[in-house]
Amino acid sequence: MELMKLRPFIPSGEDYPLAQRFFEDLGFEKVFSDSGLSIFRLGEQEFFLQNFHNEEFQSNYMVELLVADLDAWWTHIQKNIRDKRYPIKFKEPTLYPWGKREIHLIDPAGVCWHIAESR
Repeated sequence: MELMKLRPFIPSGEDYPLAQRFFEDLGFEKVFSDSGLSIFRLGEQEFFLQNFHNEEFQSNYMVELLVADLDAWWTHIQKNIRDKRYPIKFKEPTLYPWGKREIHLIDPAGVCWHIAESR
């Protein structure tokens, strides 16, 4: 069996246009969008942003994004996201006991993104 790609469906929260802007500012390209679904891409990786709001689900949903240069992502977040007044939370790069260095970012919907350095 061969796996070609895994594309998660990420909930937008109650403000779908805000979530779209957030992911574009984060560096993803919006390659398709309608009133219910957008496809975002960066390099070969893609995800679906679904116009969906369920607080309990969103606050328990997590995604890991493996990157080559965590410090470059941190600089990008500081430069392009911090001052835009998005309803987000984030924690600087930290080395965790499980051996990964990660940025934790809670997106506008409440989804927790573990942006981790690929070893």
